[in-house]
Amino acid sequence: MSPVRAVLFDRDGTLVHDVPYNGDPARVRPVEGAREAVAALRARGVRTGVVTNQSGIARGLLTVADARAVNRRVDDLLGPFDVWALCPHGPDDGCACRKPRPGMILWAAGRLCTDPADCVVIGDIGADVDAAHRAGARAVLVPTPATRPAETAAAPHVAPDLTAAVRAVLDGLPEPGRTATPAAGSPALGRHP
Repeated sequence: MSPVRAVLFDRDGTLVHDVPYNGDPARVRPVEGAREAVAALRARGVRTGVVTNQSGIARGLLTVADARAVNRRVDDLLGPFDVWALCPHGPDDGCACRKPRPGMILWAAGRLCTDPADCVVIGDIGADVDAAHRAGARAVLVPTPATRPAETAAAPHVAPDLTAAVRAVLDGLPEPGRTATPAAGSPALGRHP
């Protein structure tokens, strides 16, 4: 198995507490252990990035500037991250970037001059895992109350919290105890606001 050169985090529900359609930097609160987990990766020379769906932009609930202000706050609290990728599209826009599609992961890996196979995506829903799989990256699911049981059951790697997810990445992601691959043409398990 190739070494992990980069970890790409989902933002809402993974690095910071999920505030639906958040456009207010003052409402950003890191999840427990986030600061230490990201620092542990950096200490081992692993690059870090964020890949985030922000459909509130397409829905008119926040602006690109609002989303970037929130991202800057996350960067101030947990960063600096090496790369940020943001999808402003809605679920029905048909873009290539919105998770579960692989566009943001492929773009971020390219910006980091890293093969997607050397990346791990850490997220809280099936769309994060599915996007990683489609990009050729590995994934770790950190379930939250928003995670469906089927998403947890289908994930090849599941960790109880962000600290454990990063520890698994640094330990080399042991072979999964269970795997499930959606059938070709089946809808993605994940969803994201």
